[in-house]
Amino acid sequence: MAMTMNGEVQLAAPREAVWEKLNDPAVLKACIPGCEELEKTEDGGFRATAKMKVGPVSARFKGKVMLSDLDPPNGYKISGEGEGGVAGFAKGGAAVRLAEKDGGTLLSYDVEAQIGGKLAQLGQRLINGTAKKLADEFFANFVKAVQG
Repeated sequence: MAMTMNGEVQLAAPREAVWEKLNDPAVLKACIPGCEELEKTEDGGFRATAKMKVGPVSARFKGKVMLSDLDPPNGYKISGEGEGGVAGFAKGGAAVRLAEKDGGTLLSYDVEAQIGGKLAQLGQRLINGTAKKLADEFFANFVKAVQG
């Protein structure tokens, strides 16, 4: 099952500061809902473990995340894939762009993801609703991290 999502968030911080936080594993770990482990790998990516609950299905996903098309401090492409055992798999990516706006930074994102296994059987509405909730939670946490 494929899904797409996009959005933007205004941050009261300079673009360079937002860029630094987007590349800081400690900040990302604190912001990602359910993230238990996030560590930088030698190839410039990250290894991650996150516990997620989607409707009645709960799973611990282990996976890897790569950054590409790095254009500091304007944005990058982030892509990853994770295995959740019997729950299934998730893989996808996001284009993240930073632009100066109203004395701060406008962060915009376009996400494309694919899921399979038990998760895909839950239905598009439940999956999209959960994905939006997780994205909203991440960005609320990220806003606090950047401005706090």
